[in-house]
Amino acid sequence: MAELRHSSSLGSRATSSPMKRDGVGDSSPLIPDNDLPDDRHASKDRDRPYAPISITSAPTSLGALSSAFHDFPPPNNAPYLCKKDGIVLHCPHVKESPSLWENPFSSTTSWKPCAERRDGVISELPPENKTNGYIFIHAEGGLNQQRIAICNAVAVAKIMNATLILPVLKQDQIWKDQTHFDVDHFIDYLKYDVRIVRDIPEWFTDKAELFSSIRRTVKNIPKYAPAQFYIDNVLPRIKEKKIMALKPFVDRLGYDNVPPEINKLRCRVNYHALKFLPDIEQMADLLASRMRNRTGSSNPYMALHLRFEKGMVGLSFCDFVGTREEKAKMAEYRKKEWPRRYKNGSHLWQLALQKRKEGRCPLEPGEVAVILRAMGYPKETQIYVASGQVYGGQNRMAPLRNMFPNL
Repeated sequence: MAELRHSSSLGSRATSSPMKRDGVGDSSPLIPDNDLPDDRHASKDRDRPYAPISITSAPTSLGALSSAFHDFPPPNNAPYLCKKDGIVLHCPHVKESPSLWENPFSSTTSWKPCAERRDGVISELPPENKTNGYIFIHAEGGLNQQRIAICNAVAVAKIMNATLILPVLKQDQIWKDQTHFDVDHFIDYLKYDVRIVRDIPEWFTDKAELFSSIRRTVKNIPKYAPAQFYIDNVLPRIKEKKIMALKPFVDRLGYDNVPPEINKLRCRVNYHALKFLPDIEQMADLLASRMRNRTGSSNPYMALHLRFEKGMVGLSFCDFVGTREEKAKMAEYRKKEWPRRYKNGSHLWQLALQKRKEGRCPLEPGEVAVILRAMGYPKETQIYVASGQVYGGQNRMAPLRNMFPNL
């Protein structure tokens, strides 16, 4: 228990909200864009004129995109108008616009930090045994959702003057990660903000009850609940029981309905307290270095999070082109993993078509390729595919690879 602990999970959940997506290098998952402290820009590359681009293929569809592009007349020799020769696509060479790679936050480098820890501050926190009690949460979903849950857990503990038991990270079935974050740094960095303990206190002997008993679980927390909800509804139960689990805890704290200091604390957790373990940081530096060496200093690269793993496709309940055998296997997978939603499966076909038309499905790799071309990225663009095993394998990846061979 000396590290952020893990149990099994079904992985990321499909959602159309940008605050709930798992991705790489996306904007702050914690607070609205117009309320962001400058900590989101505290990176090694923020002073560079160009920075690696990170794109997450959010749920949408080509049908939903048609109206968006309809209002803009296609430029001459449009980059997405490619000619097909057998299975090979020939796309016209287009000089890319420098603005495709500009750092959109370069003008904010003069902003001053507001969320880092202030050293030398005398802690006013009460001892562990003098707080209002203990709270315990499971951090579910993919890595980004887990970060959000941890940030919210620290914030909720602060709101209720409670001691936070180190959150359990549910192990993702795709990535199979054992641990992510430096726990010692996490606890030490927040020692002036919230009491955090590594494990359930020894005096609480029936630890299994905390995971299973309804008497020890707060289940009625609405999504994006205000701070006052926790004070009025959750805090009394914590004072009574001393230890309570909050479940489920995905997006169970609002953003606009909490004090500014709480949002600053969330930022402090996300950008300062949650630090990856050294081996993860070293691997990230190695990958970035390889991509830069591959492209050359003057040519940036793109990190593309496809979000088209088997779990995401299954959970979306959308229909994608495939063989009968492939469809039958996916049906069995959905029936096993989500039996309540699946029922007998007869109602899903029309629902899948409707979701596809409304743009509420994950993008296929080929659809992502068309969008990137429409945005102006040329065929020569260097792309790092940051995702799990793509559903459908190389056949599903072929259209993307044809349009962007430098994968």
